[in-house]
Amino acid sequence: MTRPLAAILALVLVGGCAATGGSPTDGARSPEPSAQVGIELAAANLPRLTGTAADAVNAGAAVNAFGLDLYRALLGSDQAANIVISPASVALALAMARPGARGRTAAEMDSVLHDLGSDVHAAWVGSLGAALDARTGTFNDRTGSPQQVTLRVVNATFAQRGLALEQPYLDALATRFAAGLRLVDYQGAAEAARNLINGWVADRTEQRIRELLAQGAVDGQTRLVLVNAIYLKAAWQLPFTKEATAPAPFTRLDGSSVDVPMMHTADQYPYASGDGWHAVELPYVGGKLAMLVIVPDDLAAFSGTLDAQRLTGIVNGLAPAEVDLGLPKFSAETQAELGDILAALGMPTAFTDAADFSGITTQETLDISAVVHQANIDVDEAGTEAAAATAVIMAAGMAAEPVSLTVDRPFLFALRDVETGTILFLGRIADPSAASGS
Repeated sequence: MTRPLAAILALVLVGGCAATGGSPTDGARSPEPSAQVGIELAAANLPRLTGTAADAVNAGAAVNAFGLDLYRALLGSDQAANIVISPASVALALAMARPGARGRTAAEMDSVLHDLGSDVHAAWVGSLGAALDARTGTFNDRTGSPQQVTLRVVNATFAQRGLALEQPYLDALATRFAAGLRLVDYQGAAEAARNLINGWVADRTEQRIRELLAQGAVDGQTRLVLVNAIYLKAAWQLPFTKEATAPAPFTRLDGSSVDVPMMHTADQYPYASGDGWHAVELPYVGGKLAMLVIVPDDLAAFSGTLDAQRLTGIVNGLAPAEVDLGLPKFSAETQAELGDILAALGMPTAFTDAADFSGITTQETLDISAVVHQANIDVDEAGTEAAAATAVIMAAGMAAEPVSLTVDRPFLFALRDVETGTILFLGRIADPSAASGS
């Protein structure tokens, strides 16, 4: 869809260009796939930083630990609600803000994100990105039929035109997140900027997420929006047959029962069980992606204790077994504003006027005004299609309320040299009406 050109500067900064938002000075500009008509987009010319396979594993562990913390926090009081989130999407979007965080803001983010995005582990994100990029391809399922796996994990930043961004931050966006910069005009055309961001997300999630940012989500105070989008479409390695799907009872948490379309198969799957739970893992074609299904006897109690360590134990306990499997077809969607939850998890400073993101810009003080997340998933006999997107919205610190001061009582004064701080004259005025002299 063509976007109003008056609302944007149709040029993306590249590594090595002026941090104030000028034109690229060197390096080729390469249009992104499916770039919106009439908008010139450019990728940063700095290569993505990649480390070792261990770095990718460590990044995944950080995403998992964060994601399970977030999941438990999202459960809230409505234990009966369906929930789908993308820990990777939320973590990566937040991690894009981390290279610009300083002091207490940075320390809190590192704690909540389990060091994902930290300068100490700069190679983690790039290594994870490279690993996930390799998942897309065509693979044969067990019947020999070619099936496509698509996994798209992309990042983008949308900054206020004229905002002076620090060059090290721009370099971090390029080398860690392969994220180019788009310049928009929140101050003069916030709605057009919102439409641009939503269009970018819709394109990269195959239209599964069309309006990540609701009307009013960005305004004249917005300065920077950091966006991650993930799209997955993958076929099962062991596909279910539609003929075997039939209505079957499903017991809800309150004990009531409802008939649902239940898929059936009997085959060898990785399986594990423990005290009060069973687990099975369903691989997708190619064997690099899989869905782990955990069935606890008491969902609420189990969910409250499910952390990264316990999940790792379940995965490590999986072993091949013949499984007569019944799995319901399902769809779920979640939309959430995560700011309060993230603050409660341990990073409150980022959402206050005390936030320090001076590594992004020193032109204005920034804080995170919202973290908007949306995810959806569809599972059927053929496989899975899912999408997620997260936007970290960063705003200029609100202007302080005007201070009213009337000097209507005795006061001191000090006339001083500002550069050296030297006081040249010091006095007290007790009665301005008194005659001069003594």
